[in-house]
Amino acid sequence: MLVLRILAVLVVIGVAGCVAAYFFTADRRYLTIAFRLFRWALIVALCFFGLLLLERVAVIAPLLV
Repeated sequence: MLVLRILAVLVVIGVAGCVAAYFFTADRRYLTIAFRLFRWALIVALCFFGLLLLERVAVIAPLLV
């Protein structure tokens, strides 16, 4: 979990840095990079939490029967 927190902080720093670079240079390339970074981070996070939920359901479901 520590690794995921560190990666989340790095993604936030990366997106904020790209947005700041866009504000300073007005180059839309930085917004594109920020959006791609955010989108992939969101996809990975949703897959990760989906697997955690699936693991929780798979462990609890047999106990309910």
